[in-house]
Amino acid sequence: MRRVVVTGIGTVNALAQDAPGTFAAFAEGRCGIGPLGFRDADRLTIRIGAEVRDWRAEDRFAAKDLPLLDRATQYALVAGAEAVAMAGLPDGIGARGGVILGTAAGGIQTWEDSYRAVFAEARNRVSPLVIPRLMHNAPASHLSIRHGLMGPVLAVSSACASANHAMALAFQQIRTGAADVMLTGGAEAMLCFGGVKAWEGLRVLAPDACRPFSLGRKGMVIGDGAGVLVFEAEDHARARGARVLAEVAGVGMTADAGDIVAPGVEGAVRAMRLALEDAGLSPADVGYVNAHGTGTLANDRAESAAILSVFGQAPPPVSSTKSMHGHAIGATGALEAMACLMALTRGLLPPTLGFQAADPECPLDIVPDTARPARVEAVLSNAFAFGGLNAVLAFRRV
Repeated sequence: MRRVVVTGIGTVNALAQDAPGTFAAFAEGRCGIGPLGFRDADRLTIRIGAEVRDWRAEDRFAAKDLPLLDRATQYALVAGAEAVAMAGLPDGIGARGGVILGTAAGGIQTWEDSYRAVFAEARNRVSPLVIPRLMHNAPASHLSIRHGLMGPVLAVSSACASANHAMALAFQQIRTGAADVMLTGGAEAMLCFGGVKAWEGLRVLAPDACRPFSLGRKGMVIGDGAGVLVFEAEDHARARGARVLAEVAGVGMTADAGDIVAPGVEGAVRAMRLALEDAGLSPADVGYVNAHGTGTLANDRAESAAILSVFGQAPPPVSSTKSMHGHAIGATGALEAMACLMALTRGLLPPTLGFQAADPECPLDIVPDTARPARVEAVLSNAFAFGGLNAVLAFRRV
């Protein structure tokens, strides 16, 4: 089977609207969480989130194109353009290239605007472009159109594991020879009144900050954005002289087959072990784990137990960058893959912000508050979703 590497990355998120700015924020331990600024935010109980600030779509897209682009698609297109430029992808990839993107909600802002129009404003019509704006595959399809990629193109929706599942499938497409290049990752724009109100009903949102693995944590904080990575067959990348950032070494995907919302331990353990086995790695080879680390009591407790089961009583450093960019739901795994790449390429482990005191149920080295220099050869990136769905990626230094 072919080896798969990463040759480009791009992002829009609450920390920055590009990859260099995001890496700088990770290194500085900067937090992108703040007061919500969208319409009707004052009606919410939870009023913080990791919004993409100062986003001016009219400066980035032609006026004729905007009616087709929900914010989630806008973020994906900007992130994808940055990733393609970094990779230096040539024209003419065509049927040997594709796109697989994750999203949990698709064009939720379009849903909200349309419902507001017909119910609150008593209008009898909505835009004829509502369906192509809100469909889950819109970001992937627009990336395909923009970059002329005519191979496998689809959307993956598995709640908070969507981006990791998308990257896992893209990895498999290349490894088995079905494609040479795949744009992959995730896009989400859930920060609107309806999106946050729905999450409020679950009572898992923190009112003040995201504090993964810390004693006193109160829940998760929603974030928006997109992350797009260029996965490429190593032989294809080397033949064209591309700069290789890291190897996508293996994946592990499992289901708890248990509770629809409560996290399990065994499914997470199996996903990590399968990723290691697929990559030909032992637990001792892993120098860093980017945790799912939502900041909820149940998730952090279960994930800590799973990590200890896989790595023993002296696991590698673990951090949750959701404390900085928020929980970007279907896009969050792509942002966290970027954090893993920073650890591999720059020798710097991103921190977990908001640490107050050690939780005896989470006995991990969480790299509290300050980024840490470290040379690592391999890393894991965890994603564990509602529905009991688990997807873990292993990346390796090249």
